[in-house]
Amino acid sequence: MVERLRPRLYVPSIYAINLERLRRRGIVGLVLDLDNTLVAWNNDRASKDLSRWVQQAKQQGFRLCLVSNNFPARVRRFGQWLDVPAVANAAKPRRRAFRRAMELIDTEPRTTAVIGDQVFTDVLGGNRLHCYTILVLPMTEHEYWTTRLVRRVERLVLPQTMRRRRIADAASRASHGATP
Repeated sequence: MVERLRPRLYVPSIYAINLERLRRRGIVGLVLDLDNTLVAWNNDRASKDLSRWVQQAKQQGFRLCLVSNNFPARVRRFGQWLDVPAVANAAKPRRRAFRRAMELIDTEPRTTAVIGDQVFTDVLGGNRLHCYTILVLPMTEHEYWTTRLVRRVERLVLPQTMRRRRIADAASRASHGATP
């Protein structure tokens, strides 16, 4: 189970993601969480930086889709602002919404990255389909009350998953003759 909670990449924000490196990995689709990944929770506007990042990703050939557990009106509004398809009421980590997103952007799990701020929704959901998962730090601590409860469990689990990833990465480099 711990393996399903481990992101493939852990970065401070979407702006720290090397899109060129993702493209070289064969990733063409980006399934994006909304709240605390792209915008602060309950923020009603997309920033200019976010709009630029989305445009840059599109210009580099990526196909994007929002997938959020939030209400349809909010998610659709951001989808329209960013000019990307959107799936609301996703019930993440269930696979249905991730599959729907990949249908909308015409990708498959091996060519899709799931990007989000929560281990038990975004990372678990993406890993269940064998997508490339990227965990970002939440933009703010201001969150829905149930999310705050889940964060407590995340703080216990995340160090274990990341520690095991570093050990596995070091062993892999050693077996291939590379130095850490």
